[in-house]
Amino acid sequence: MKLIIQIPCYNEEGTLPQTLQDLPRALPGVDQIEWLVVDDGSTDNTVQVAQASGVEHVIRLRQNQGLARAFLAGLEAALRVGADIIVNTDADNQYQGEDVERLIAPILNGQVDMVVGDRGVSTVAHFSFVKRWLQRMGSWVVQQAAGVSIPDATSGFRALTREAALRTLVLSEYSYTLETLIQAGARQMAVEYVPVRTNPQTRPSRLMRSLPQYLMHSGLTILRTYTLYRALRVFLGLGGIMIAAGVLVGLRFLYFFVSSQGAAGHIQSLILAAILLIVGFQVCLIGLMADLINFNRKILEEILYRVRRMELEEDPEDSQ
Repeated sequence: MKLIIQIPCYNEEGTLPQTLQDLPRALPGVDQIEWLVVDDGSTDNTVQVAQASGVEHVIRLRQNQGLARAFLAGLEAALRVGADIIVNTDADNQYQGEDVERLIAPILNGQVDMVVGDRGVSTVAHFSFVKRWLQRMGSWVVQQAAGVSIPDATSGFRALTREAALRTLVLSEYSYTLETLIQAGARQMAVEYVPVRTNPQTRPSRLMRSLPQYLMHSGLTILRTYTLYRALRVFLGLGGIMIAAGVLVGLRFLYFFVSSQGAAGHIQSLILAAILLIVGFQVCLIGLMADLINFNRKILEEILYRVRRMELEEDPEDSQ
């Protein structure tokens, strides 16, 4: 059983040593533990610090590509070196390394595909009241979109099995946390949350530069990912609302038409009803087309999964 602990980094020379110092080198049920640092185009000495700290694998991206791309690059690299379990943690020492054992326990027991560390966002001391409230609200929204219980949607402290990592795709350029949870729910993966501890904040969040920007990016990620995996439900819902509105407006016109007032002065209602009904049916048809495209996406994802497995089975590094 080989565990790879991956750490996406961007200019983390100051916090990376402490983060690495807290990570385990041996755990019950694990034969081999290796560290992997993904340098996301850092301009400081992050790579040198990682190498001096005994990191076995350092992946360098030539320029800053964002947290989502760095996370996916780490997964692919970890799979290439034969990881059976992959743990992702932040380079700012937010999470306590001792909790890696707690994080991977459900996977070692063969219970789940993915485990996410629950920080208890409502009680994190360095979170402001607004941030705690937004974290809870965001987790609730993602929970509705994913269809699984999600107490802490934005936690980056998570563990994946090899199979879960092979099936994970990250299309967003902003963050991987929300998208991968909705994806896991759509693919009916077994996801579990375990309580984890956090350390005092070492620096401000780079992902949340401003509240409006964070809300906009997170909202778009949730909407885009949910629509990608639940296209029929989204478009049928929108189309159904338009059709229902058209029917109501049409009934209003009929009421006045059969009454003594006639149609005079209410022709606008008839036009609006016709527009709503036509557009509503068109949106429903778009939903049916999107659902058919969704089947093609599933086929392509299965092909990609099988190609990944074949490449890794042929990779000499994977057998070492």
